[in-house]
Amino acid sequence: MFEPLTVPFGSVMMYNVVKLKEGVTLEDVELLLGEMCNVVKNTYGNEKGGFIGGQVYRFGGFVSDEGSIDSDQKTEEHISIVTYWKSFQQHEKSHADKIFKEKFAALVAFADSSYEIGYEMLWQGEPEVELAEAS
Repeated sequence: MFEPLTVPFGSVMMYNVVKLKEGVTLEDVELLLGEMCNVVKNTYGNEKGGFIGGQVYRFGGFVSDEGSIDSDQKTEEHISIVTYWKSFQQHEKSHADKIFKEKFAALVAFADSSYEIGYEMLWQGEPEVELAEAS
């Protein structure tokens, strides 16, 4: 459950932002979120389903001055769900499925808004061992 992910080159990444309603906390939706993620992992996590792996984040409130052009632009508190798929088509098929829709509907009942955007991988890399040790 908390193991590192291996994301193959050429996969797609889906980035979902869920903004909870005022007064709703992460603890209020934690079980629903876990159930939804478990359904995705166990139902669509194979060659046919195309799910590779995912992560869930809570906005930490920090914005990088060094990595931002306009760091004065702040964002509201939200949950980010990052998932990796073999293809966008497989993602869409899984999310059109009744099982997923039921779990997602239960989560978004506590949300003001949610949107999901997709990305195609252009590059990935890790530090080379020799270079990292020399630093």
